[in-house]
Amino acid sequence: MLFGAGHGGLWAQCPIQGCGVIRLAVLASHGGSILQAVMDACGSGELNAEVAAVISNNSGSMALRRARDAGIAFRHLSGRTHPQPSALDAAICAALRQARPDWVLLAGYMKKLGPRTLDAFQGRVLNVHPALLPRHGGRGFHGRRVHQAVVDAGDAETGATVHLVDADYDTGPILAQVRVPVEPGDRAQDVEARVQRAERQLVVDTLADLVDGRVKVGGGGL
Repeated sequence: MLFGAGHGGLWAQCPIQGCGVIRLAVLASHGGSILQAVMDACGSGELNAEVAAVISNNSGSMALRRARDAGIAFRHLSGRTHPQPSALDAAICAALRQARPDWVLLAGYMKKLGPRTLDAFQGRVLNVHPALLPRHGGRGFHGRRVHQAVVDAGDAETGATVHLVDADYDTGPILAQVRVPVEPGDRAQDVEARVQRAERQLVVDTLADLVDGRVKVGGGGL
């Protein structure tokens, strides 16, 4: 397994032994609660995989701290480390190639991947969105804004979606969804808490289905 010093540094060797078969790379911007759920599932054997690398556009994110504490490879790659979008795209693509993941998971990652990265990992990049796509998806729909939109619309239910990533926001093929009720009088934060609990398990279950071959997805090679 690998770990890094963050802030765009090179990966470094770590003596901790890997825990699985399928290699995952996770991109996250903030808390990393989905990342933690995936790491826990790997550790418990619920998921026959290992998290090989974590990338964040936020140098102070909890996601990077979770990776560091677990001895997992981590990198901070953002507009601060690479001001030009094409250079950032190339850096993310190179870091992922080095990590050699079978699947790339965007878990609360607030940035769009560039064309080089999407091309290199075509059909193998997953995103989790905190609503029932295609409802409440697209540019600007992230975090609590999604749940506020659900409340404002008077929806009786919401949920979470795992889908393949393409060049636009939240438009790739849907692989799995979980439905969550919206209770009378719910505030956005109430809906958010309920969805977050459900989406963590949805991600683990969907990854397990992919790892075990219960869901087949065609993808491009490296």
